[in-house]
This record gives sequence, structure tokens and C-alpha cells, in this order.
Amino acid sequence: MKAELLSDCVHCGFCLPTCPTYVLWHEEMDSPRGRIQLMEGLLDGTMPLNATVVSHFDACLGCVACVTACPSGVQYGRLIEETRAEVESRYRRPLGDRVFRGAVFAVFPHRKRLSAAMSLAPLGRRIGPKRFRALAELAPRRRVADWPPELTPGTGPSVALLAGCVQSVAFGDVNTATARVLAADGYAVACPREQGCCGALAVHGGRLEDGRAAARRTIAALEGHDFVVTNAAGCGSNLKDYGGLLADDSAWAERAAAFSARVRDVSELIGEPCAERRPLELRVAYHDACHLRHAQGITAEPRAALAAIPGLVRLEPEGQELCCGSGGIYNLVQPEAATELGDRKAAAVLATGADALATSNPGCLIQLTTALRRAGRPLPTYHPIQLVDASIRGLGPDDLLKEARL
Repeated sequence: MKAELLSDCVHCGFCLPTCPTYVLWHEEMDSPRGRIQLMEGLLDGTMPLNATVVSHFDACLGCVACVTACPSGVQYGRLIEETRAEVESRYRRPLGDRVFRGAVFAVFPHRKRLSAAMSLAPLGRRIGPKRFRALAELAPRRRVADWPPELTPGTGPSVALLAGCVQSVAFGDVNTATARVLAADGYAVACPREQGCCGALAVHGGRLEDGRAAARRTIAALEGHDFVVTNAAGCGSNLKDYGGLLADDSAWAERAAAFSARVRDVSELIGEPCAERRPLELRVAYHDACHLRHAQGITAEPRAALAAIPGLVRLEPEGQELCCGSGGIYNLVQPEAATELGDRKAAAVLATGADALATSNPGCLIQLTTALRRAGRPLPTYHPIQLVDASIRGLGPDDLLKEARL
């Protein structure tokens, strides 16, 4: 944690209305400004790293909506990641918390383990311990562990597709749709099976060394292409920051910076489509994933991709700047706050009168599908690239519904 980064904050309060936990509780220490004050106290020794202080850091979603709102350019995302790393190294959590968090990180970054755990979710929803029942409730009712071809030829630039951990296990059809759309628009697409987790969950959870190890493996598996493409907002934000994550590693810093410079969200590569988009008559509520909107500053590109589909009407729910409550592992370790945020977001989506929901992150898809189901109005949910793919393939709403999650 760097003193100069903390000193950028002038405590103006512009961050307050964009912070989900401050909006929920109106507690200063659960705002970015308040958490920065706690960080300053830890740095100068006037604040102990006790359970109360840790609880305020744990309550942060890491959505970085405050970064978008900040007029002073405070790098809050880096500050909260470094602070969480300090928490994990210096603070001993209660036994139950250590066991639960250990289980999450032992399973989620590993595709085979995650697939096995998801297979047990129906049983876990009935008889598991309370915290594990909440986790099982989030597991998708329908999942597709598909893998695109390892190489899809094309005449244009070469791209390496990040398959991801949660994405490949639960939303493999999103990866397949991504490869099809990119190939239809002229790209040569590689999706090597030796790739693994990109490390986003570890970095978000304060396990920076695990995140760095995952970054090195990902670079080795995917470098050497014109672009590295991802369809997961949280993964994309992490990939684009590899240069910073490995800046102090002399053996990897240069490779990491070059790699990050080539990373693109899929919406950034399909702005000038080659393949014809056919009509798809559908009213779709589009939800901005925080790590696309705030961390990467990408808002126009996914909207443009949807606007290119004839017949599709894009609807905007209120409160786009506020997180849905997914936040990496947030909805696993802070289920009460995540549920409240998810329910607020689901109500905003339903108020649009949409036929379907689209968002660009697997965590958001899981969170919002669960919240809509809890509201008793389970809309079909899609990644925007699935809608583009359906348009290129000439599918109608009924055909698309067969591939939806409810």
C-alpha cells in the first residue's frame, strides 16, 4: 500500500452516491473515502488491524465505481487489492471463515473441481451447511461446459481466447459463441486447452501471489497473438493489469506489459462487423458489468454490438453505476449484502419491461439470474455475444430461448 496513492484522495465525497455499500448503509467507514481513512490509519500505525476494521474492507465489493466518479484520479482498485493482501497476510480470520474461503479458492480456479462442485449443487441446496447452501443456490440451473475448437481459421488478425474458469465450466456456450462471432468477422481464433484461471478471483480476494502465479501461466499459454480476447469483464480487467501486477518481477515485467497491451474485450473487436446481422426481435435490458464499465471504461462498444442487430431493442435499467452484488467472490462471502443489491438490480431490470437480460460477466449473469428467479420473474439471461451470434446464425427468439438460463 503506497502513501502517495492514499494522498491522492481529497475526501470530497463524490464517490459516496456511487458506492453500493454506502448507498445501502450510509456508513462513512463503508464508503471509499472512509475505507481510505482506515488505510491511512493502518499505514501510520494509529489504527489496529482488528475484526472491525477488516469487516469494513470485506464489505467492499471492489466494483471501482468510485474510480469513475473520482475527480482526483484516486487508484482505489489498486488500494483495496493491496489492503486485502495485507489483511490476508496479517489478520487471522475465525476458523469457519478460513475454512469457507479456503474451500472457495481451492475449487473455483480449477475447472475439474468446479465442475464436480456444481454437479453437487442440487444436493447442497437441500442439505448443506448454511453458508454452503447459499453458495449452492447461486449455482446455475443450466450450465454448458463447452470448449470452442482449439483453432478456428481466419484470414484476419490472430486472437487467443481466454476460456476462463467459471466461464468455461458454467458458460462454455458463451465461449463457443465468441469464437463463432470472431471467426465470422474474419479473425483467426485460438483457444488452447492448456490455459487455466487468469487469477482475477485471487487478486480480488487479496491473494496476490496466487494471482501472480496464475498471470504467469496465462501469459505463457496465450501470448504470441495479435490480440488476447476475453468475454468476461472481471477477467478482462485483470488481464489488462498484468503489467502492473508483475511490474516488480524482472523476469516477467516486460512480457506482462506487452501481453496486457494486446488484451481486448470481445466487444472491442467487433465494432466493424463483416458478417451480416439478421433480425432478432427482442427487447433486452442491458446491465453494465462493473469491471467493464468502471475498471475498463468500456460502455459504448457492447451497446454498439447490440445496436447492430436489426429488430433488437436495448433497454437501460436505472442505476447502471451501482453494482449488482456479484463482485468476484463477494456474493459468496457477503451473501446478505449481495442479495439486497441483487434484488435492487433485478427490480430495476424488471421495471424496463424487457423480454430478456444481457450482461458481459459470468458473475453478473449468475447473480442476476438468481435474483430474478428469487423475484418470481425469471427472465432469460444472455451474454451480449450470444445475441450477436444468434443474429449471425439467423436464430429467432424461440430458438434463442432454448439456450437461455432462467
